[in-house]
Amino acid sequence: MIRFFLLQNRQGKTRLSKWYVPPPVSSSGTTGEAEKARIEAEIHRLVTARDKKYTNFIEYNSYKLIYRRYAGLFFTIAVDLTDNELSYLETIHLFVELLDSFFSNVCELDIVFNFNKVYSILDEFMLAGEIEETSKREILDRVKLLEMVE
Repeated sequence: MIRFFLLQNRQGKTRLSKWYVPPPVSSSGTTGEAEKARIEAEIHRLVTARDKKYTNFIEYNSYKLIYRRYAGLFFTIAVDLTDNELSYLETIHLFVELLDSFFSNVCELDIVFNFNKVYSILDEFMLAGEIEETSKREILDRVKLLEMVE
């Protein structure tokens, strides 16, 4: 099961954050949002400092991080320890292909200024921490249909 999905740039700015499972409560009594920000910052530090010769999988706390870098953006998925890493690496790639098809050559500014559309694409792709649809055409057709309704 997917715990959360993050999209961060090289500077550490989180451009997309979708949590399907709330973060574990820390002993210091911080709020959920503060704990999310702490985890996101720590994940960014781990992912950006990692050498390219290592795999794109990191065991972190009670879950596994699968990440991939495209240009200046890091796409990270946290999943259960027993889940298949390669399937989630393909999941990240499919999400990037969806963004690329929808925005025709996506860049960070597309994500920043059209974050509602990016969340809409993600919601059509993943639901409640599970992959809902894998057909690129189906997902894009649904998102375009939702756009027409708006």
